[in-house]
Amino acid sequence: MRQLTLLVLLLTSLSVTADTNVVMLGTGTPIPTPERSGPATAIIVDGSTYIVDFGPGIVRRAVTASTQYGGKFDGLNVDNLGIAFLTHLHHDHSAGLPDLVYTTWTGGREAPFELYGPSGIRQMAKHVGKAWQEDIRYRLYGLEPATPQGWKINAHEVEEGTIYKDEKTKVEAFRVKHGTWPNALGYRFTTPDKVIVISGDAAYDPVIEKMATGADILIHEVVSELALTQLPEFWQNYHRSNHTTSYELAGLASRAKPGLLVLYHVLVFGLEDEIVLREVQERYDGPVVLAEDLDIRGVKSEVFLRLEALPGG
Repeated sequence: MRQLTLLVLLLTSLSVTADTNVVMLGTGTPIPTPERSGPATAIIVDGSTYIVDFGPGIVRRAVTASTQYGGKFDGLNVDNLGIAFLTHLHHDHSAGLPDLVYTTWTGGREAPFELYGPSGIRQMAKHVGKAWQEDIRYRLYGLEPATPQGWKINAHEVEEGTIYKDEKTKVEAFRVKHGTWPNALGYRFTTPDKVIVISGDAAYDPVIEKMATGADILIHEVVSELALTQLPEFWQNYHRSNHTTSYELAGLASRAKPGLLVLYHVLVFGLEDEIVLREVQERYDGPVVLAEDLDIRGVKSEVFLRLEALPGG
């Protein structure tokens, strides 16, 4: 059985080990494929983990890289996953919420789960709690004890601006254009040593360009220009209003000049994923990588991509 590897973005200079790590836990889309879990990114700062989006498969991907299972990161042990930020309420970005909350609770997390996102996140959290209320009751009062507070979800509905801050990171939210969604967000994380911007799902928007200017890493969704031309006109218009094309992203990156551009949530509609990377590279000469789950890829520059081989299967 092949060795599992996990794409790990270690943002560092060539001579100094950084304190901030970015782990691509899921890079997929609503179209299920065996290789890609739903969108999910972990930003780990001195052992503290901040999750952005929680698509299907998030906890299994996280523990692959955790020290509990021979990986590199204490911050990805299940009892250390306790805070997350949602870009928007599409199911492919949010269907892993029950897993993220209740698997980490039964795994030993003691504090309530802290959840940040756009309007509607409180309602989502409320319904998740109702759906699993029998399981919660059993684990609180039955023969399988769990921590008394870890099942709770503190849901915070946020707008633009600084929405979270602790001693290790500051998180800023900004609105993005995603079709008719009125409340889709991107996030900018500022840690002691790095700035990381995540677009979420978004059509081209100068706001993202502004937030990503000078960032160490920009993680951005993308749709292939060539693939779009093969769709009926209705679907071409739909995707152009919901997603950023490869050529639009190349232009954005050329102006924003991030240290590293990471492509995820790649839409190619039956073509090979690498077509998007080639399209971006036609018009952008900066460092860029096509992220994948459990795959080995890398580029080297002042900010570089490091891949950690993990023991497994």
